Amino acid sequence: MLTEDLEFQHMNKYLLILDLVNEEASIKQYEAYHKSIPKEIEQLIRESGITSMEIYRYANRLVMEMITDDLFSFEAKSKADQENEVVQAWENLMNQYQQRIPGSQPNEKWVLTKRIFSLN
Repeated sequence: MLTEDLEFQHMNKYLLILDLVNEEASIKQYEAYHKSIPKEIEQLIRESGITSMEIYRYANRLVMEMITDDLFSFEAKSKADQENEVVQAWENLMNQYQQRIPGSQPNEKWVLTKRIFSLN
């Protein structure tokens, strides 16, 4: 592929955190679900403007890295998710394994972090 053929666009990176229920069997089940998420969920994530998503775990704390294009909007993604039965079923399933981060709002699951340092 030639450089002239590449469409360059700005990417945004977000890190979000969430805790899991601190129970070993529950954590293992949550990880098992994420070995192969439903294709429709993956498609909807990509269609929202998320180009890359990774989740890391330490103990029961999760960190999600999202790379998005400039068209991505948390508000639009949230609205689309609320209107999609497949997403709602997935969220209800995952909710039994998740618990809120201390200090988060009652309706918040994944909490957006604030970057405080960058070595660039």
